[in-house]
Amino acid sequence: MCNEIKENETCLEEGNELDSTCGISDEELTRLFKESIRIDDEIRRIKGLPVARYDTESNRAYLEYPDGRREYVGDKRSSTS
Repeated sequence: MCNEIKENETCLEEGNELDSTCGISDEELTRLFKESIRIDDEIRRIKGLPVARYDTESNRAYLEYPDGRREYVGDKRSSTS
């Protein structure tokens, strides 16, 4: 809560400016975020660039190339799936 409003400052009763989502629900914001990642991944594949992924079974990050090859971070060998 603000006790006084100074010139060129705003006072928000609840939260702050970073909490504002312009009326978009959390679910919609999450959906839009996931869709933006999907689009970015598709663009990277079209350009022939790797996509960063995480293998939950081995708890390791890897780069997945458009040909399906995986290159684990910190590992010089690669594998195919």
